[in-house]
Amino acid sequence: MKIATWNVNSIIARLPHVIRWLEAVQPDVLCVQETKCTDDKFPFEEFSRIGYCPSVFGQQSYNGVAIIARQECADGQRGNYEDQEGAHARLLAATVDGVRIVNVYIPNGQAVGSEKFEFKLDWMKRLRDFFDSNCRSDGPVVLCGDFNVAPEDRDVHNPRLWQERIMCSQAERTALDNIKRWGFTDSFRLHHEDGGQFSWWDYRAGAFRRNLGLRIDHVWITRPLVARSGNTWIDIEPRTWERPSDHAPVVAEFD
Repeated sequence: MKIATWNVNSIIARLPHVIRWLEAVQPDVLCVQETKCTDDKFPFEEFSRIGYCPSVFGQQSYNGVAIIARQECADGQRGNYEDQEGAHARLLAATVDGVRIVNVYIPNGQAVGSEKFEFKLDWMKRLRDFFDSNCRSDGPVVLCGDFNVAPEDRDVHNPRLWQERIMCSQAERTALDNIKRWGFTDSFRLHHEDGGQFSWWDYRAGAFRRNLGLRIDHVWITRPLVARSGNTWIDIEPRTWERPSDHAPVVAEFD
């Protein structure tokens, strides 16, 4: 089984890239973030043509998440607390082939100390509550998506430059650790110990060419899936394509 996550930065703008990538890599499941379109505008037919069934939770112009799978998703769950009112389309959960998949787009937070930063920390606290209330850590569960947090300094191209800045602050890392302690393992770190591999690069200042990135897109797994984890890798090729997303896909493979 192959499960991937990708912040596409607009499913409409990036549709040719996503279709091209799906046909090349052939994942069983692709979780996408920042679809930036309402459900009625989502390009369902294009995915159906290549054998995928999307489950979506959209929002006009902002946010938006989708689980694009080879088989129909079961037991869908949209949103977390006030997200259910449609204010923030940031969480979508479903079961695919016996695995509970939770796809999230954690808020960016704007700047440390801002109101949006406090909202981010609160959202992350409620994400831990979501797992306490809705999932079992002794079952096969995947938490994936754009976490907007680099968990460790080795996930940052220049830790000193990013120290206590957004996506790298101790408060965010502590909140992320609280979620991880529910029962998750970072699947990427099961297979790659070294730093220098990133999933996001700013569009500016030639950041991708210079590999000035952060690893903020993740696939976390519970113990039953740790035993099945074959590899997790970052596919940087789509970041080289014309008009790319600023994120690269992350792919987790299971026996």
